[in-house]
Amino acid sequence: MTFLSTRRLLIASAAAFALSTSLGAQAQSATPASATPVAPAQAAASLAPRGAQLDIGQVFKRMQDAGMHSISEIDWDDGRYEVKATNAQGQRVKLYVNGTTGAIEYTRIVNRHR
Repeated sequence: MTFLSTRRLLIASAAAFALSTSLGAQAQSATPASATPVAPAQAAASLAPRGAQLDIGQVFKRMQDAGMHSISEIDWDDGRYEVKATNAQGQRVKLYVNGTTGAIEYTRIVNRHR
């Protein structure tokens, strides 16, 4: 998955969340009792790769909680997420994140001067 496709996926997730939130507020009184609206979390979960239990939004949040910032890329590869970010020490890093648990399995410092 390239940066552009990851970016498009993030934009689509944000748009789906915003749309479902605004439509949910408008349709609350008009929704029949038999209809079950799709929660934003369920919609985002459908964007997760097969076999992964965390979606990109959840991985992004976990990386922020771990002290990462300037997160520029989140890709699914070989059963895990690869995340490019800046750590608390200001170093650009590539993180390998377990797709099920969200645990950082490996961190590699990225050389900017390549």
